[in-house]
Amino acid sequence: MMAEQYYTADPTSESKPVPCAFPYRGHGLNFMTDAGVFSKGELDAGSRLLLDALPALQGDVLDLGCGWGAIGIAVAKAYPKCRVTMVDVNHRALSLCRENCQRNGVTAACEESDGMSAVISAGRTFDAIITNPPIRAGKQVIYRMFADAARSLNPGGALYLVIRKQQGAESCVKYLKTLYGEVEKLDKSGGFWVLKASEPKSQEGDSDEV
Repeated sequence: MMAEQYYTADPTSESKPVPCAFPYRGHGLNFMTDAGVFSKGELDAGSRLLLDALPALQGDVLDLGCGWGAIGIAVAKAYPKCRVTMVDVNHRALSLCRENCQRNGVTAACEESDGMSAVISAGRTFDAIITNPPIRAGKQVIYRMFADAARSLNPGGALYLVIRKQQGAESCVKYLKTLYGEVEKLDKSGGFWVLKASEPKSQEGDSDEV
């Protein structure tokens, strides 16, 4: 039987909390993870590479598809002047995020959102949007995230993401170049590409290209 997908709003898998700890830029971080949420019990390799490749951040930061909060909380701890928002469709993930913020002594907003729908409807914009996208949700879902991110960046802002080369990194770069004037590879190692997309192009209507 296939494991339940972690982008389910209400996981039915039995809750089995497991702790996880890792260092980030001089800070020791401690988390609680659980079944039904991406990367139970460990920081996955892609998120580790993404975190390590990030520049110093400031302003409003969005962790898109935050899971149990590894990326958003790490950023909030390393850059306490940032205003961090973490969003996910998974209710169990959001509960973990709130608990993990308290564990690590950081202040961040943890909000329910299907992709970026909730923050877009609220008219929110960001200086950095960071995501380890849910590849198994399908190309149309993650490409919608990338397009929505382009509409939601402040001037000078950027989207940061990680994707496995074998899971479509090259086609992802091609699509990002239709949305952004600048797409850079920040890291290529371990079978992953860490990408930075900036200078959003104007978008006419909604793009369903996949």
